[in-house]
Amino acid sequence: MTNNKSNILPIVVMFLLFFMIAFVTNFAGSMGVIVKTQFGASNAMAQLGTLANFIAYAVMGVPAGIILKRKGYKFTSLLAVSVGFIGVGVQWLSGYAESFGVYVLGAFIAGFSMCLLNIVVNPMLNTLGGGGKRGNQLIQFGGSCNSIGGTLAPIILGYLIGGSAATAQVGDAAPAMLAAMLIFLLAFVIISLTKIPEPHIETPEQRAAAKANKDKYSPLSFRHFALGAVAIFFYVGVEVGIPNTANLYMSNNPAVGPAIAGTVVGLYWLMMMCGRLLGGAIGGKVSSKAMLVTVSSLAIMMLLCVMFFPETWVVAFKGIELPVSMILMFLCGLMTSVMWGAIFNLAAEGLGKYTPAASGIFMALVCGGGILPFFQNLLADHTNYLISYIVPIAGLLYILFYALIGSKNVNKDIPTE
Repeated sequence: MTNNKSNILPIVVMFLLFFMIAFVTNFAGSMGVIVKTQFGASNAMAQLGTLANFIAYAVMGVPAGIILKRKGYKFTSLLAVSVGFIGVGVQWLSGYAESFGVYVLGAFIAGFSMCLLNIVVNPMLNTLGGGGKRGNQLIQFGGSCNSIGGTLAPIILGYLIGGSAATAQVGDAAPAMLAAMLIFLLAFVIISLTKIPEPHIETPEQRAAAKANKDKYSPLSFRHFALGAVAIFFYVGVEVGIPNTANLYMSNNPAVGPAIAGTVVGLYWLMMMCGRLLGGAIGGKVSSKAMLVTVSSLAIMMLLCVMFFPETWVVAFKGIELPVSMILMFLCGLMTSVMWGAIFNLAAEGLGKYTPAASGIFMALVCGGGILPFFQNLLADHTNYLISYIVPIAGLLYILFYALIGSKNVNKDIPTE
């Protein structure tokens, strides 16, 4: 066990990386406003940055877990921040190269980094805290930093663009991207100079033993886990699609503009932080099933209102007439905030020794965060922004089905010890 005082600096770095995961991910979604203007993209094409970012999870999810197991926290962290620096740098250069393809490539590279960081930061914080309650406490603080990063990304980008989406350029976002690259560089230096405990690194002997004793079962042998993995795919797509589409809808409304749109979308992610704090407070008293049924049902009702409330119903927001439907949009953040934890809890129930492998599969299916928003905005191109919310509603209906029926463990005969 390492001294907690000696771990203060790496703990702070992990908090920064938690922040960067959400900041870089949400920045890719918010960049859709710029991509539409500078590269003349459709709504669907404007989501290619988000799609590329999340598709990287499908490619890297399982390999990232193997890298962590074989190379340890320090190597994986250094690899993640290096790739993140390169990915954000390529996106920054895309504006000067006037190339949409370069921008998408940068988002894809950044996605590899986000996947690696997601794999490493949770267990690393738990290890730095010495496990137990202290480790869990550090993870909760890290989650709060993640929410702050998600909240600030659309707000900062909205104000960098200014009052009109019509003149938005990638260069407008340069200050934020350069700051992100500086944080990655700083994290690399600090992690390089810091001794990181490696209690879980896999030895060659352990790899040989695992290969000799190949298990005929896997997490996917459990029906409730397989259906839960699909639920995670839909959940991340719903979580990202709701604010991304709202940002495009409001930014391209001359009466609202990017600055106000970014603030309202930031409120969505702020509501997610509030929801996580509330969920943590009541999580010991309410079952994951009851929680998931409640929030998915409420989110469906809110999105139906988003779709069908007249656009003439407005409220004053900073002197701007904002559609009431967009208020319901950011309140959906309260509903989506607790879904990941509830789905994971239900899907991992009874998995025993298969839980670590299940985490890698879950991470691969985070790619839904890019795929669903792409199809939602493809629908928006052929109908309108509000009608496109039928896509996240469909995802929420599946999540509701999973909570009510699909989450039951019907494979209790499989040995898990």
